[in-house]
Amino acid sequence: MFTKTLSAYRDAYSGLSRETWLLSLIMLINRSGTMVVPFLTLYMTSPGMGYSIGQAGFVFGCFGAGAFTGAYFGGKLTDRIGFFKVQMITLLGGAILFWILGQMKSLPLICIFTFLLSFVNEAFRPANSTAIAYYGTPENRTRSYSLNRLAVNLGWAVGSGLGGLIARVSYEWLFWIDGFSNLFAAILMWKFLRDAGAKANGHSKEKQVAGKEHSAYRDGTYLFFILLVTLFAACFFQLFTNVSVYMRQVLNFSEPLIGMLMALNGLLIVMIEMVVIYRIESKGNQMAYIAAGVALVALFYLFLGLGPVGPGIAVLLITLITFGEILAMPFMNSFWIARSREHNRGQYAALYTMAWSAAQTLGPMLSAQLAQSEGFRFTWFVVGSACMLAAFVFWQMKIRTESSAGRSAGEFT
Repeated sequence: MFTKTLSAYRDAYSGLSRETWLLSLIMLINRSGTMVVPFLTLYMTSPGMGYSIGQAGFVFGCFGAGAFTGAYFGGKLTDRIGFFKVQMITLLGGAILFWILGQMKSLPLICIFTFLLSFVNEAFRPANSTAIAYYGTPENRTRSYSLNRLAVNLGWAVGSGLGGLIARVSYEWLFWIDGFSNLFAAILMWKFLRDAGAKANGHSKEKQVAGKEHSAYRDGTYLFFILLVTLFAACFFQLFTNVSVYMRQVLNFSEPLIGMLMALNGLLIVMIEMVVIYRIESKGNQMAYIAAGVALVALFYLFLGLGPVGPGIAVLLITLITFGEILAMPFMNSFWIARSREHNRGQYAALYTMAWSAAQTLGPMLSAQLAQSEGFRFTWFVVGSACMLAAFVFWQMKIRTESSAGRSAGEFT
Protein backbone atom coordinates (compact mmCIF):
# COMPACT_ATOMS: atom_id res chain seq x y z
CA MET A 1 0.00 0.00 0.00
CA PHE A 2 2.80 2.39 0.94
CA THR A 3 4.65 1.56 -2.29
CA LYS A 4 1.56 2.31 -4.40
CA THR A 5 1.02 5.60 -2.61
CA LEU A 6 4.66 6.59 -3.09
CA SER A 7 4.44 5.64 -6.75
CA ALA A 8 1.29 7.73 -7.19
CA TYR A 9 3.01 10.80 -5.74
CA ARG A 10 6.13 10.22 -7.87
CA ASP A 11 4.06 9.92 -11.03
CA ALA A 12 1.99 12.99 -10.17
CA TYR A 13 5.09 15.21 -9.95
CA SER A 14 7.00 13.68 -12.88
CA GLY A 15 7.07 14.93 -16.46
CA LEU A 16 6.87 18.65 -15.61
CA SER A 17 9.40 20.95 -17.23
CA ARG A 18 12.34 22.54 -15.41
CA GLU A 19 10.85 25.96 -16.11
CA THR A 20 7.54 24.94 -14.51
CA TRP A 21 9.33 23.91 -11.32
CA LEU A 22 11.35 27.14 -11.28
CA LEU A 23 8.22 29.26 -11.76
CA SER A 24 6.56 27.45 -8.86
CA LEU A 25 9.65 27.93 -6.68
CA ILE A 26 9.64 31.64 -7.49
CA MET A 27 5.91 31.79 -6.67
CA LEU A 28 6.56 29.97 -3.36
CA ILE A 29 9.22 32.52 -2.38
CA ASN A 30 7.07 35.42 -3.51
CA ARG A 31 3.95 34.23 -1.64
CA SER A 32 5.93 33.28 1.48
CA GLY A 33 6.75 36.96 1.70
CA THR A 34 3.10 37.99 1.38
CA MET A 35 2.76 39.15 4.95
CA VAL A 36 1.29 42.63 4.58
CA VAL A 37 -2.08 41.74 3.04
CA PRO A 38 -3.42 39.43 5.83
CA PHE A 39 -2.49 42.02 8.46
CA LEU A 40 -3.29 45.23 6.60
CA THR A 41 -6.49 45.91 8.56
CA LEU A 42 -4.76 45.19 11.87
CA TYR A 43 -1.88 47.46 10.83
CA MET A 44 -4.21 50.32 9.91
CA THR A 45 -6.16 50.06 13.18
CA SER A 46 -3.11 49.50 15.40
CA PRO A 47 -2.26 52.15 18.04
CA GLY A 48 0.71 53.24 15.98
CA MET A 49 -1.50 54.15 12.99
CA GLY A 50 -4.82 54.89 14.74
CA TYR A 51 -7.21 54.63 11.79
CA SER A 52 -10.80 53.40 12.10
CA ILE A 53 -12.12 50.11 10.69
CA GLY A 54 -14.03 52.13 8.10
CA GLN A 55 -10.87 53.86 6.92
CA ALA A 56 -9.08 50.50 6.80
CA GLY A 57 -11.95 49.19 4.67
CA PHE A 58 -11.48 52.08 2.26
CA VAL A 59 -7.79 51.18 1.93
CA PHE A 60 -8.81 47.61 1.10
CA GLY A 61 -11.14 49.03 -1.54
CA CYS A 62 -8.12 50.74 -3.11
CA PHE A 63 -6.33 47.41 -2.96
CA GLY A 64 -9.16 45.70 -4.84
CA ALA A 65 -9.35 48.45 -7.47
CA GLY A 66 -5.60 48.22 -8.05
CA ALA A 67 -5.76 44.44 -8.40
CA PHE A 68 -8.56 44.61 -10.97
CA THR A 69 -6.92 47.23 -13.19
CA GLY A 70 -3.46 45.70 -12.74
CA ALA A 71 -4.69 42.36 -14.07
CA TYR A 72 -6.08 44.05 -17.20
CA PHE A 73 -2.95 45.98 -18.05
CA GLY A 74 -0.72 43.06 -17.03
CA GLY A 75 -2.45 40.91 -19.65
CA LYS A 76 -2.07 43.56 -22.36
CA LEU A 77 1.63 44.01 -21.56
CA THR A 78 2.20 40.26 -21.52
CA ASP A 79 0.95 39.94 -25.10
CA ARG A 80 2.96 42.98 -26.16
CA ILE A 81 6.39 42.56 -24.52
CA GLY A 82 6.32 38.96 -23.25
CA PHE A 83 5.70 37.25 -19.92
CA PHE A 84 9.34 37.28 -18.77
CA LYS A 85 9.72 41.06 -18.91
CA VAL A 86 6.37 41.67 -17.22
CA GLN A 87 7.25 39.31 -14.36
CA MET A 88 10.63 40.98 -13.86
CA ILE A 89 9.17 44.50 -13.93
CA THR A 90 6.36 43.67 -11.50
CA LEU A 91 8.57 41.79 -9.05
CA LEU A 92 11.09 44.65 -8.89
CA GLY A 93 8.33 47.28 -8.84
CA GLY A 94 6.52 45.41 -6.08
CA ALA A 95 9.69 45.34 -3.95
CA ILE A 96 10.12 49.12 -4.20
CA LEU A 97 6.43 49.83 -3.55
CA PHE A 98 6.34 47.59 -0.45
CA TRP A 99 9.23 49.56 1.02
CA ILE A 100 7.62 52.90 0.18
CA LEU A 101 4.16 51.93 1.50
CA GLY A 102 5.68 50.94 4.85
CA GLN A 103 6.86 54.53 5.30
CA MET A 104 3.53 56.18 4.48
CA LYS A 105 1.49 57.49 7.42
CA SER A 106 -1.18 59.78 5.95
CA LEU A 107 -4.38 58.16 4.67
CA PRO A 108 -4.30 59.70 1.15
CA LEU A 109 -0.71 58.51 0.55
CA ILE A 110 -1.49 55.07 1.98
CA CYS A 111 -4.46 54.76 -0.40
CA ILE A 112 -2.40 55.87 -3.42
CA PHE A 113 0.49 53.51 -2.76
CA THR A 114 -1.81 50.63 -1.78
CA PHE A 115 -3.49 51.02 -5.17
CA LEU A 116 -0.12 51.15 -6.97
CA LEU A 117 1.25 48.16 -5.06
CA SER A 118 -1.84 46.07 -5.76
CA PHE A 119 -1.78 47.18 -9.42
CA VAL A 120 1.81 46.01 -9.86
CA ASN A 121 1.42 42.79 -7.86
CA GLU A 122 -1.69 41.70 -9.77
CA ALA A 123 -0.13 42.57 -13.14
CA PHE A 124 2.31 39.76 -12.31
CA ARG A 125 -0.40 37.09 -12.37
CA PRO A 126 -1.42 37.07 -16.08
CA ALA A 127 2.24 36.99 -17.05
CA ASN A 128 2.93 34.13 -14.65
CA SER A 129 -0.14 32.19 -15.85
CA THR A 130 0.93 32.69 -19.48
CA ALA A 131 4.43 31.45 -18.65
CA ILE A 132 3.06 28.28 -17.02
CA ALA A 133 0.94 27.61 -20.11
CA TYR A 134 3.95 28.17 -22.39
CA TYR A 135 6.29 25.82 -20.51
CA GLY A 136 3.66 23.13 -20.02
CA THR A 137 2.33 20.65 -22.56
CA PRO A 138 -1.32 19.94 -23.40
CA GLU A 139 -0.97 16.69 -21.43
CA ASN A 140 0.34 18.24 -18.19
CA ARG A 141 -0.83 21.87 -18.16
CA THR A 142 -3.49 21.20 -15.54
CA ARG A 143 -0.87 19.62 -13.29
CA SER A 144 1.49 22.52 -14.01
CA TYR A 145 -1.15 24.90 -12.68
CA SER A 146 -1.81 22.63 -9.73
CA LEU A 147 1.89 22.76 -8.83
CA ASN A 148 1.71 26.55 -9.01
CA ARG A 149 -1.41 26.52 -6.80
CA LEU A 150 0.45 24.31 -4.35
CA ALA A 151 3.23 26.91 -4.21
CA VAL A 152 0.72 29.72 -3.69
CA ASN A 153 -1.11 27.89 -0.87
CA LEU A 154 2.08 26.77 0.86
CA GLY A 155 3.60 30.23 0.52
CA TRP A 156 0.46 31.90 1.84
CA ALA A 157 0.44 29.58 4.88
CA VAL A 158 4.12 30.24 5.61
CA GLY A 159 3.75 33.98 5.07
CA SER A 160 0.65 34.28 7.26
CA GLY A 161 2.23 32.23 10.05
CA LEU A 162 5.51 34.15 10.06
CA GLY A 163 3.67 37.43 9.56
CA GLY A 164 1.73 36.94 12.77
CA LEU A 165 4.95 36.46 14.73
CA ILE A 166 6.72 39.39 13.07
CA ALA A 167 3.73 41.72 13.48
CA ARG A 168 3.96 41.27 17.26
CA VAL A 169 7.42 42.84 17.08
CA SER A 170 6.91 45.45 14.33
CA TYR A 171 4.38 45.89 11.54
CA GLU A 172 6.94 47.87 9.55
CA TRP A 173 9.15 44.79 9.28
CA LEU A 174 6.37 43.11 7.26
CA PHE A 175 6.80 45.67 4.47
CA TRP A 176 10.59 45.29 4.41
CA ILE A 177 10.42 41.47 4.31
CA ASP A 178 7.73 41.48 1.60
CA GLY A 179 9.90 43.78 -0.49
CA PHE A 180 12.98 41.61 -0.11
CA SER A 181 11.02 38.46 -1.00
CA ASN A 182 9.98 40.16 -4.27
CA LEU A 183 13.56 41.16 -4.92
CA PHE A 184 14.85 37.63 -4.23
CA ALA A 185 12.21 36.16 -6.56
CA ALA A 186 13.28 38.59 -9.30
CA ILE A 187 16.95 37.63 -8.86
CA LEU A 188 16.10 33.92 -9.18
CA MET A 189 14.01 34.56 -12.29
CA TRP A 190 16.79 36.58 -13.91
CA LYS A 191 19.43 33.97 -13.10
CA PHE A 192 17.56 30.80 -14.11
CA LEU A 193 14.86 31.85 -16.61
CA ARG A 194 16.41 34.77 -18.50
CA ASP A 195 17.48 32.78 -21.58
CA ALA A 196 14.28 30.75 -21.77
CA GLY A 197 12.23 33.93 -21.31
CA ALA A 198 14.04 35.76 -24.11
CA LYS A 199 13.47 32.84 -26.47
CA ALA A 200 9.77 32.66 -25.58
CA ASN A 201 9.38 36.41 -26.07
CA GLY A 202 10.80 36.27 -29.59
CA HIS A 203 8.58 33.34 -30.50
CA SER A 204 5.53 35.12 -29.08
CA LYS A 205 6.15 38.20 -31.24
CA GLU A 206 6.12 36.06 -34.38
CA LYS A 207 2.77 34.56 -33.37
CA GLN A 208 1.37 37.97 -32.41
CA VAL A 209 1.82 39.31 -35.93
CA ALA A 210 0.04 36.25 -37.33
CA GLY A 211 -3.29 36.76 -35.57
CA LYS A 212 -4.11 39.99 -33.74
CA GLU A 213 -7.74 39.74 -34.68
CA HIS A 214 -8.54 36.93 -32.20
CA SER A 215 -9.36 38.91 -29.05
CA ALA A 216 -10.45 37.40 -25.74
CA TYR A 217 -12.74 40.40 -25.27
CA ARG A 218 -14.80 39.29 -28.30
CA ASP A 219 -14.99 35.62 -27.30
CA GLY A 220 -18.63 35.38 -26.19
CA THR A 221 -18.35 31.88 -24.73
CA TYR A 222 -15.30 32.85 -22.71
CA LEU A 223 -16.90 36.06 -21.43
CA PHE A 224 -19.89 34.03 -20.23
CA PHE A 225 -17.46 31.59 -18.59
CA ILE A 226 -15.73 34.53 -16.84
CA LEU A 227 -19.11 35.71 -15.52
CA LEU A 228 -19.70 32.28 -13.99
CA VAL A 229 -16.17 32.19 -12.55
CA THR A 230 -16.78 35.59 -10.91
CA LEU A 231 -20.01 34.31 -9.33
CA PHE A 232 -18.28 31.17 -8.08
CA ALA A 233 -15.25 33.06 -6.77
CA ALA A 234 -17.46 35.58 -4.94
CA CYS A 235 -19.02 32.63 -3.12
CA PHE A 236 -15.75 30.80 -2.51
CA PHE A 237 -13.94 33.79 -0.98
CA GLN A 238 -16.45 33.84 1.88
CA LEU A 239 -14.36 31.02 3.35
CA PHE A 240 -11.48 33.34 4.22
CA THR A 241 -13.57 36.35 5.27
CA ASN A 242 -17.14 36.03 6.52
CA VAL A 243 -16.96 32.33 7.39
CA SER A 244 -14.14 33.11 9.82
CA VAL A 245 -16.27 35.83 11.42
CA TYR A 246 -19.22 33.41 11.62
CA MET A 247 -17.05 30.81 13.32
CA ARG A 248 -15.89 33.32 15.91
CA GLN A 249 -19.12 35.22 16.60
CA VAL A 250 -21.77 32.51 16.19
CA LEU A 251 -20.01 29.17 16.65
CA ASN A 252 -17.72 30.58 19.39
CA PHE A 253 -14.64 28.91 17.93
CA SER A 254 -11.33 30.22 19.26
CA GLU A 255 -8.84 31.98 16.98
CA PRO A 256 -6.38 29.05 17.12
CA LEU A 257 -9.16 26.62 16.10
CA ILE A 258 -10.24 28.89 13.24
CA GLY A 259 -6.61 29.15 12.13
CA MET A 260 -6.28 25.36 12.17
CA LEU A 261 -9.43 24.95 10.09
CA MET A 262 -8.18 27.47 7.51
CA ALA A 263 -4.78 25.76 7.51
CA LEU A 264 -6.49 22.40 6.85
CA ASN A 265 -7.70 23.78 3.51
CA GLY A 266 -4.16 24.59 2.40
CA LEU A 267 -2.72 21.40 3.85
CA LEU A 268 -5.16 19.18 1.94
CA ILE A 269 -4.34 21.00 -1.29
CA VAL A 270 -0.62 20.51 -0.75
CA MET A 271 -1.08 16.82 0.14
CA ILE A 272 -3.52 15.52 -2.46
CA GLU A 273 -4.29 17.94 -5.29
CA MET A 274 -1.42 16.91 -7.58
CA VAL A 275 -2.28 13.21 -7.19
CA VAL A 276 -5.99 13.79 -7.81
CA ILE A 277 -5.32 15.89 -10.91
CA TYR A 278 -2.83 13.32 -12.23
CA ARG A 279 -5.48 10.60 -11.93
CA ILE A 280 -8.24 12.50 -13.74
CA GLU A 281 -6.40 14.96 -16.02
CA SER A 282 -6.23 12.63 -19.02
CA LYS A 283 -9.90 11.65 -18.86
CA GLY A 284 -11.15 14.92 -20.37
CA ASN A 285 -14.54 16.24 -19.21
CA GLN A 286 -13.06 19.51 -17.90
CA MET A 287 -16.45 21.18 -17.57
CA ALA A 288 -17.86 18.15 -15.73
CA TYR A 289 -15.11 18.40 -13.11
CA ILE A 290 -15.68 22.16 -12.82
CA ALA A 291 -19.44 21.68 -12.34
CA ALA A 292 -18.88 18.95 -9.73
CA GLY A 293 -16.34 21.05 -7.84
CA VAL A 294 -18.57 24.14 -7.80
CA ALA A 295 -21.47 21.99 -6.57
CA LEU A 296 -19.36 20.72 -3.64
CA VAL A 297 -18.54 24.31 -2.70
CA ALA A 298 -22.27 25.12 -2.85
CA LEU A 299 -23.04 22.19 -0.54
CA PHE A 300 -20.53 23.55 1.99
CA TYR A 301 -22.54 26.77 2.35
CA LEU A 302 -25.93 25.04 2.28
CA PHE A 303 -24.87 22.66 5.06
CA LEU A 304 -23.41 25.61 6.99
CA GLY A 305 -26.80 27.32 6.78
CA LEU A 306 -28.61 24.41 8.42
CA GLY A 307 -27.50 25.49 11.85
CA PRO A 308 -24.59 25.65 14.32
CA VAL A 309 -21.95 22.95 13.99
CA GLY A 310 -19.18 21.68 16.25
CA PRO A 311 -15.47 21.41 15.49
CA GLY A 312 -15.78 17.85 14.14
CA ILE A 313 -18.45 18.74 11.58
CA ALA A 314 -16.48 21.90 10.72
CA VAL A 315 -13.50 19.72 9.78
CA LEU A 316 -15.71 17.66 7.46
CA LEU A 317 -17.15 20.80 5.89
CA ILE A 318 -13.69 22.29 5.28
CA THR A 319 -12.70 18.99 3.66
CA LEU A 320 -15.82 19.17 1.46
CA ILE A 321 -15.11 22.70 0.18
CA THR A 322 -11.44 21.86 -0.34
CA PHE A 323 -12.31 18.92 -2.59
CA GLY A 324 -14.61 21.25 -4.50
CA GLU A 325 -11.74 23.70 -4.92
CA ILE A 326 -9.40 20.92 -6.08
CA LEU A 327 -11.85 19.74 -8.75
CA ALA A 328 -12.93 23.16 -10.02
CA MET A 329 -10.00 25.56 -10.04
CA PRO A 330 -7.27 23.65 -11.92
CA PHE A 331 -9.69 22.81 -14.73
CA MET A 332 -10.92 26.41 -14.89
CA ASN A 333 -7.33 27.27 -15.79
CA SER A 334 -7.26 24.49 -18.37
CA PHE A 335 -10.42 25.86 -19.99
CA TRP A 336 -9.07 29.33 -20.68
CA ILE A 337 -5.73 27.98 -21.87
CA ALA A 338 -7.49 25.73 -24.37
CA ARG A 339 -9.35 28.72 -25.85
CA SER A 340 -6.28 30.95 -26.05
CA ARG A 341 -3.33 31.12 -28.44
CA GLU A 342 0.22 32.29 -27.82
CA HIS A 343 -0.41 35.77 -29.23
CA ASN A 344 -3.48 36.48 -27.04
CA ARG A 345 -2.89 34.33 -23.96
CA GLY A 346 -2.21 37.39 -21.83
CA GLN A 347 -5.73 38.69 -22.59
CA TYR A 348 -7.33 35.42 -21.52
CA ALA A 349 -5.18 35.26 -18.38
CA ALA A 350 -6.02 38.90 -17.59
CA LEU A 351 -9.77 38.34 -17.78
CA TYR A 352 -9.48 35.27 -15.56
CA THR A 353 -7.39 37.19 -13.01
CA MET A 354 -9.79 40.15 -13.15
CA ALA A 355 -12.71 37.84 -12.35
CA TRP A 356 -11.01 36.66 -9.17
CA SER A 357 -9.91 40.17 -8.21
CA ALA A 358 -13.44 41.56 -8.58
CA ALA A 359 -14.93 38.61 -6.69
CA GLN A 360 -12.42 38.93 -3.86
CA THR A 361 -13.45 42.55 -3.33
CA LEU A 362 -17.20 42.50 -4.01
CA GLY A 363 -18.25 39.05 -2.77
CA PRO A 364 -17.23 39.33 0.91
CA MET A 365 -18.34 42.98 1.06
CA LEU A 366 -21.87 42.31 -0.23
CA SER A 367 -22.28 39.17 1.87
CA ALA A 368 -21.16 41.03 4.99
CA GLN A 369 -23.94 43.57 4.41
CA LEU A 370 -26.47 40.76 3.92
CA ALA A 371 -25.30 38.97 7.07
CA GLN A 372 -25.61 42.17 9.07
CA SER A 373 -29.20 42.74 7.97
CA GLU A 374 -30.56 39.18 7.62
CA GLY A 375 -28.20 37.01 9.63
CA PHE A 376 -25.55 34.46 8.73
CA ARG A 377 -27.84 31.45 8.15
CA PHE A 378 -29.86 33.28 5.52
CA THR A 379 -26.61 34.52 3.96
CA TRP A 380 -25.20 31.01 3.67
CA PHE A 381 -28.38 29.80 1.94
CA VAL A 382 -28.14 32.69 -0.54
CA VAL A 383 -24.44 32.07 -1.18
CA GLY A 384 -24.96 28.31 -1.49
CA SER A 385 -27.90 28.73 -3.87
CA ALA A 386 -25.94 31.17 -6.06
CA CYS A 387 -23.02 28.74 -6.17
CA MET A 388 -25.32 25.82 -7.04
CA LEU A 389 -26.81 27.90 -9.85
CA ALA A 390 -23.28 28.42 -11.19
CA ALA A 391 -22.67 24.64 -10.99
CA PHE A 392 -25.87 23.98 -12.95
CA VAL A 393 -24.89 26.43 -15.69
CA PHE A 394 -21.39 24.96 -15.89
CA TRP A 395 -23.05 21.56 -16.38
CA GLN A 396 -25.23 23.00 -19.13
CA MET A 397 -22.07 24.32 -20.81
CA LYS A 398 -20.69 20.79 -20.70
CA ILE A 399 -23.83 19.40 -22.37
CA ARG A 400 -23.78 22.13 -25.00
CA THR A 401 -20.08 21.56 -25.72
CA GLU A 402 -20.61 17.83 -26.16
CA SER A 403 -23.63 18.47 -28.40
CA SER A 404 -21.63 20.88 -30.58
CA ALA A 405 -18.76 18.42 -30.80
CA GLY A 406 -21.18 15.68 -31.82
CA ARG A 407 -22.69 17.81 -34.60
CA SER A 408 -19.24 18.76 -35.86
CA ALA A 409 -18.19 15.12 -35.96
CA GLY A 410 -21.39 14.20 -37.82
CA GLU A 411 -20.58 16.67 -40.58
CA PHE A 412 -17.44 14.72 -41.44
CA THR A 413 -18.96 11.23 -41.38
